[in-house]
Amino acid sequence: MYELNGLFRKRMGIPENQKITFETLDHILRKTALSLPFENLSIISNKTSIITKESLITKMLVKNEGGLCYQLNPLLYFFLVENGFNAALVRGEVYNYATKDWSKLGRTHVTILLQHKGQTYLVDTGFGGNLPLKPVPLNGETTSSVNGEFRVKAMESDYGDYVLELKLKYKDTDWKIGYAFDTKRPLENLSELNEVQGIIVQHKESRFNKTPLITQLTSDGNVTLTDTSFTQWMNGKSSKEQIDSVKFKELAKQHFGFQEL
Repeated sequence: MYELNGLFRKRMGIPENQKITFETLDHILRKTALSLPFENLSIISNKTSIITKESLITKMLVKNEGGLCYQLNPLLYFFLVENGFNAALVRGEVYNYATKDWSKLGRTHVTILLQHKGQTYLVDTGFGGNLPLKPVPLNGETTSSVNGEFRVKAMESDYGDYVLELKLKYKDTDWKIGYAFDTKRPLENLSELNEVQGIIVQHKESRFNKTPLITQLTSDGNVTLTDTSFTQWMNGKSSKEQIDSVKFKELAKQHFGFQEL
């Protein structure tokens, strides 16, 4: 059995003896975002495994891979609980801003709700490049970070009772919906994560089962790698280059630490 707390701290660069408090969570979330890529390579290579606490530790803390929301956020959730936080996992439905419609996959986004001093906060390290990097209160107040502005508003829908809205730095001029989520239906066990993974892997409209995608925040922007292109955002300026499969492997190793592909 692997020991999650120590391995998590080692991968994120958090000292072993550092006490994790609510006030230091933004520091933890930033470290996590800079260390764990959002990626679907195990799906593309047909190497997914049943999700357990142990398999999440192995994938992201022993093999040093990344994952998608249903892997990244549960890993962070386990770390938070081990460090004394009152947290729960919930499911949500992502909004497709291009089509102005909800995704066709159902409630496949997995995120974290945290209780602190009578207030509920959304904590998410599994939403690609759209990470708040701080706990976002469920009272509508705007939270600002180096990645943009974020707020959570009460809104009843078929997919839950709240929505996350965001305005990414350098990218968005207006607020847009990220996803809806349901505070009244916390995950009762990890089997729900396997249900989510099954949909992501098999659904014909899943955007994660067709081509490889790796994206990660950097200290001054973010980087995104697909099988055909590499895009870098640095201080609000974007550059994009077309690549081939050889270059893909080089860049996956150089920027995201993937040793073998």
